[in-house]
Amino acid sequence: MSPPQRVKQRSTKITAKTGKSIAQTVAGGGKIAYANRELSWLAFNHRVLEQAVSPANPLLERTKFLAIVSSNLDEFFEIRIAGLLQQKDSAGGEPSIDGLSPREQLKRAYAEIRNLVKDQYRCWHEQLVPALTKEKITFKTATQLTVAERTWVQDYFAKQVHPVLTPLAIDQSHPFPEIGNKTLNVIVALENPDAPEPESHTAILPVPRILPRLVQMPSDQSGTQTFIFLSEIIKLCAGDLFPGYRVNSAHAFRVTRNSDLYIDDEEAENLLKKIEEELRNLRRGAAVRLEIEAEVPDPVFTLLCEHLQLSPEYVFKLDGPLNLVRMMSLADLVDRPDLKYPVFVPVELPGLRVATSIFSAIQERDILLQHPYESFQPVVDFVQQAARDPGVLAIKQTLYRTSGDSPIIGALIEASRNEKQVTALVELKARFDEANNIKWARELEEAGVHVVFGLVGHKTHCKCSMVVRQEADGLRRYAHLGTGNYNPKTARLYTDLSFFTCNPAITDEVALLFNSLTGFARSPEFKHLLVAPFNLHSRIQEFIATEAANAATGKPARIIAKMNKLVDKVTIDNLYAASQAGVQIDLVVRATCCLLPGIKGLSENIRVRNLVGRYLEHSRVYYFENGGAPLLYCGSSDWMTRNFFRRVEALFPVYQPDLRDRLLNDILPAELRDNEDARELQPDGSYRVPTRKDGDKPFSAQKYFMESAQKRATEQIEVVA
Repeated sequence: MSPPQRVKQRSTKITAKTGKSIAQTVAGGGKIAYANRELSWLAFNHRVLEQAVSPANPLLERTKFLAIVSSNLDEFFEIRIAGLLQQKDSAGGEPSIDGLSPREQLKRAYAEIRNLVKDQYRCWHEQLVPALTKEKITFKTATQLTVAERTWVQDYFAKQVHPVLTPLAIDQSHPFPEIGNKTLNVIVALENPDAPEPESHTAILPVPRILPRLVQMPSDQSGTQTFIFLSEIIKLCAGDLFPGYRVNSAHAFRVTRNSDLYIDDEEAENLLKKIEEELRNLRRGAAVRLEIEAEVPDPVFTLLCEHLQLSPEYVFKLDGPLNLVRMMSLADLVDRPDLKYPVFVPVELPGLRVATSIFSAIQERDILLQHPYESFQPVVDFVQQAARDPGVLAIKQTLYRTSGDSPIIGALIEASRNEKQVTALVELKARFDEANNIKWARELEEAGVHVVFGLVGHKTHCKCSMVVRQEADGLRRYAHLGTGNYNPKTARLYTDLSFFTCNPAITDEVALLFNSLTGFARSPEFKHLLVAPFNLHSRIQEFIATEAANAATGKPARIIAKMNKLVDKVTIDNLYAASQAGVQIDLVVRATCCLLPGIKGLSENIRVRNLVGRYLEHSRVYYFENGGAPLLYCGSSDWMTRNFFRRVEALFPVYQPDLRDRLLNDILPAELRDNEDARELQPDGSYRVPTRKDGDKPFSAQKYFMESAQKRATEQIEVVA
């Protein structure tokens, strides 16, 4: 398992074969070199919406994709739009990679978002609702209820909703209430019918999160399942909360706020307490979006905008359900397997199942698992068996995101109670998981686990677990490295890779990585791992430079890279230069891609694909031909400036021949062959369905991987038998 020859050091920036800089090349051709980051992400979200529109997907799965679009937009507003607004207001924001000011980016982003939202609600009204109705799954508004349904709804409100609502008046003695981020609220316009002159009043009904947003009414004799949104129920019955007043109007609304954490690690004496304080302040972040029902009266609309300090351009008047994220629960409420994806159970490899322990299996050979096609359970077993194995002396573990009932956390606690040395690197600033991670950090500390928070100014994003075990011939280190989080739930939804090894060349450097994070290390040297912020960026640039140099001298040159996002300008420029040198480059980029392929004289040798299917593409794989001695890495890092310099990331090499063969001749080719779930990025930033040659059959990489995993497990069963 010796590593391939190291690539000779080269400069970070490559010069194009013409001798011109990238900027000159583009200016000379009158073409744009880079896609805007925000617009690229919105194009990706349009790709997600395609899945909701496509009749090729099961109906209830299409409603999930519609919900995912809304969930994605929520986060986009909370982080990206919020950041642009801050830059615009401070007048200090730098231009984007494509040269746009924050103001211009906001203008273009809002235009695209409005188109996306329009398409989203068109999909809901014109496609999903009619299709669901045909399947006897209906949605009703308050005005569509029958007499019997209206009676049921009023009884439901009286028993389940009314007791937990608190009306908040808005007048001189009652200031405008604090509206929580992404909470459901109903604004009610009232009138006193007995007053000698008209008196208008306004109140807000905040809706507690504990109440279900999608309510199922009793089925009728035909078996039709009927649903009504909670906001419709509250609007219908709002008058019950204001005795003696007439309800003139009631409209649901929702506010999205800036939800990014602003913490100076070096100034925060206690990072844990500082983040807890910031989390409490998040609900009071500046408003960046208002969503409200389209028929809202002008005076009520103006009142909300004034109090939220929002310009009308940041308001979305919606003709339909206010928060389509709530449609995610529909598939759980409707027991219709025929309207969902066929059940797929991740395959358990027999070779791992019959091994006396996972450690004995790793001693035999390195192991590579592809989730969710192959079970995540061996990753859990790795930590659980270590917790109970008398020979295990120490466990070290990174935790970025994990599930609410995480068996990994439980195993670390058990290991500590079994008097093993346990260290957990918990990333407190994992976006939107900060509160969960604080909870886990405290529970781990109480159990005696050494909890640390990594490097100052850097998020710990690498996915590493290490076990130190006493064996007959001395101490041996075992490592698990992955592309995804230690979360058994998302491991069923995300495509990721898990790698197990006891190869000292790698495990020694995993130990060095952990020691660098828990102790002091100004410049640790890694020969096998690529680790940010130390050597990852420079080595990737070296690898790209080598391919360009090899192509220029007629040697084999090829780059295949799969990632979530490609944003780093230096890397993009070097890929452009490699393309000009003749390197054939295939990129599979799930979401944001600021590189534009197929531009003559700049990127004509680059092809960029995007895969959106049943599972969320999350694995990162990087291949460089290296003159016939290929380099192959997998790991946690995308090609973004933040990943290279502001996060702790780790890419690990794959040396074992059969595992390399699987990646190079099976997994990567399948994703490049996909012509069902894939789209190809065009020079103008749009996506197009891959062209099928005569005789080409439809091919989905994800379906192929499901079938392949089952076939591989069957073959192993026969071998074991």
